[in-house]
Amino acid sequence: MARRVITLEEKIEKAQAAVLAAKNKYDAALDELEKLVTKRKQLEDKKLLEAYHAGDKTADEIIEFIRSGAQKKE
Repeated sequence: MARRVITLEEKIEKAQAAVLAAKNKYDAALDELEKLVTKRKQLEDKKLLEAYHAGDKTADEIIEFIRSGAQKKE
C-alpha cells in the first residue's frame, strides 16, 4: 500500500479549520460568560434594591456610609 502525501496546502486548510472552530467555541464561551455576569449583576442590583426598600435608612445615609468605607480603605 502506498502512503498518501499530505500537501502543505492541505495542512494549512486543516489548521485554518481548527482555528476557526476554536474561535467559534471561544466566542460562544465568551457570550455565555457575558450573559452570566450580566445576570449576576441584575440579581445583585435587585437584592440591593430590596434591602434598601426594606430598611429605614435614606439614600443619602447609605451613600455616605459607602463613601466613608471607601475613604477608610485609602
